[in-house]
Amino acid sequence: MALVHDWLCGYRGGEAVLDRLARLVRDRHQPAGLWVMVSDGRPVAPAVDALSVRTSSLQELPYAATRLRRHLLPLYPRAVADLSRSIGDEHRRAPIDLVLSTSSAAVKGVQAPPGVPHLCYCHTPPRYLWSQQDQYAAQGRLASAGLALAGPFLRRWDAATSRHVTSFIANSRHTARLIERCYGRPSTVVHPPVRTGYFTVDPARRRENFWLFAGALEPYKRPDLAIEAARLAGVKIVVAGTGSILPQLRSRYTGPGVEFLGRVPDEGLRELYRRAALLLFPQIEDFGIVAVEAQACGCPVVARRAGGALETVIDGLTGRFFDNPESASIARAAASLGSVQPTDCRRHAETFGEEFFDRRMASIVRDMIGIR
Repeated sequence: MALVHDWLCGYRGGEAVLDRLARLVRDRHQPAGLWVMVSDGRPVAPAVDALSVRTSSLQELPYAATRLRRHLLPLYPRAVADLSRSIGDEHRRAPIDLVLSTSSAAVKGVQAPPGVPHLCYCHTPPRYLWSQQDQYAAQGRLASAGLALAGPFLRRWDAATSRHVTSFIANSRHTARLIERCYGRPSTVVHPPVRTGYFTVDPARRRENFWLFAGALEPYKRPDLAIEAARLAGVKIVVAGTGSILPQLRSRYTGPGVEFLGRVPDEGLRELYRRAALLLFPQIEDFGIVAVEAQACGCPVVARRAGGALETVIDGLTGRFFDNPESASIARAAASLGSVQPTDCRRHAETFGEEFFDRRMASIVRDMIGIR
């Protein structure tokens, strides 16, 4: 089986899914390798790091896997064509039975060798092309101009290459609707794996009077809304994560009420989930593993009533929804949260555990390659 992923440039939700798929292939089948557009060479996870990694011609460009990665968007089709040729070469050397991709950017466009099925676990059709162009364009004039020029071509390419996928898996019902709208294709929903065995409630920990934002600091995640809401409510907010807009957030929000931690390892993140009064989740997310991790630790979530949060948060039981993407709306929702029981949060989070993902994906893979 050939595994395909957009890039290896850190560990986020997409890499958590890739890690579980790599384990599944390793334990039950035979990995042919991992194909990515670019890699920064850093370790990701043991099951992923053990794979033979092949990259596209973009890897040869300076800083392609770091600060220039997003600016190379017009070259993604070329990179995907490179990966398709490389997989074809490998298939001629040692036949491949399945191409298994995980994609939120471009690699769902990979073309499998003739007769080989392509199963795509789709986190989302590319946000910068289909659903959140304004947020990405707001990163600067260069990004705005690039999307204006390349966007129409890339949308046509992205829609056309959806035909290279034999079957789609969506990470949520929200994503399934996007796949239908953008590609005209049906999909099967399999929620991402959440490490509920690691993220657990600690009864000895007391909740403290601070709010938490955790995740990648990118425009569509709206950390600015979370910070503004906390300031409006007069509550300290702890921001855990790094990303392209961290420098501007640091310069914009100074003072004792906002604490930027940068990248936080798993152990530290678990402690934050156990201590925070609540997690703010202001973005429209495709699924949102962070929201489930927090609930697994008994932490309630204040989330926008949209996207994957509608599947991961139970309004009034494990958190509270807000409707308008405004700091005042978030602050009001937090004030109306009331008393949320950690046991209710934990019970709901357990329905997204890794074992459910493993069983469902193993069954789908067996069906794809004709094993009963």
